[in-house]
Amino acid sequence: MSRPLLLGHRGVPARHPENTLPGFQAALDAGLDGVEWDVRRLADGTLVLHHDDTLSSGELLTHLTRDEWPKHLPTLHDGLTWAADTGAFVNVELKHETARPDDRVPRTLDAIRTHGLTRRVIVSSFMPTFLRAARRAVPEIPRGLLIHRTYPPALIQAVMAWTGSAALHPAHPLVTPALMALARRRGWQVNAWTVNDPADARRLGALGVHGLIGDVPAALTAARAD
Repeated sequence: MSRPLLLGHRGVPARHPENTLPGFQAALDAGLDGVEWDVRRLADGTLVLHHDDTLSSGELLTHLTRDEWPKHLPTLHDGLTWAADTGAFVNVELKHETARPDDRVPRTLDAIRTHGLTRRVIVSSFMPTFLRAARRAVPEIPRGLLIHRTYPPALIQAVMAWTGSAALHPAHPLVTPALMALARRRGWQVNAWTVNDPADARRLGALGVHGLIGDVPAALTAARAD
């Protein structure tokens, strides 16, 4: 592809705290198409945008309520409202504490649909059971399977079929001509993470990846420079 989709990894973490609205906006202002963010669940069911299962001060998110959530950190509703207002594309990663999906899956998918973002969101997870639950909840929202190491092609194909995923999201060193050939045969998109070196961005762009996710906007835009 001559123009892969470019997404800021949790925003632009070198300029703003990750998974915050200023960081998301900085990604757009730097010329990216959107952002990747992480969804977690508080004790009272509030869905929030946060990568780790604890705050920097050490509190477990599963022990906090909405009233205890730091005011500068967004909820899922805050993030989706921002995306709807700006036209950003979003990769929504569903974080997990166990393999068993909880209500964050259908509630996240329903919130995406309610905000009118079905065509501008892909939902991803490392956990196939979460993607399977997302398929059942709102099948029209596309799904992406995250992988961080090499797996047998037959296993990847089986999981992609079981979850009905439209995209494979590998760590960028895993993207090879062979993987891209498999993706083309199966009709999958390939969105690579976390791409922070312009040389890697150019290599991946030349291989035909559909999307790049990274921390450094200037590194990502190198994939379009040629």
